[in-house]
Amino acid sequence: QVQPVESGGGLVQAGGSLRLSCAASGRTPSGYWVAWFRQTPETGRQFVSAISWTGTTLYAESVRGRFTISRDDAKTTVYLQMNSLKSEDTAVYYCAADARPLNYYDPQKYDYWGQGTQVTVSS
Repeated sequence: QVQPVESGGGLVQAGGSLRLSCAASGRTPSGYWVAWFRQTPETGRQFVSAISWTGTTLYAESVRGRFTISRDDAKTTVYLQMNSLKSEDTAVYYCAADARPLNYYDPQKYDYWGQGTQVTVSS
């Protein structure tokens, strides 16, 4: 079983940057997709970005060009580099993993979730 653990959230001014990390504890997530979702009190869990085991990346239109997803050489940690942050990026960010999500953009297709990390962007 893969257990994602997020870190790196915090408070940043608009226009600033943050890097989130998602480390896999438990078994090595060989072959897994890892995704980032975010959630506010007003919204459901929304897709942000995802990366496959082979390095294919997906982005939500709202973050394309500002956020970059990557993973380390050991493929045990996934990063989300967030640049040019806006107040609307404020949310709890969750890392999720699944061996074969049938819909990469649907949070219900991911079996393993982290506890979430708060990102607050002040304007």
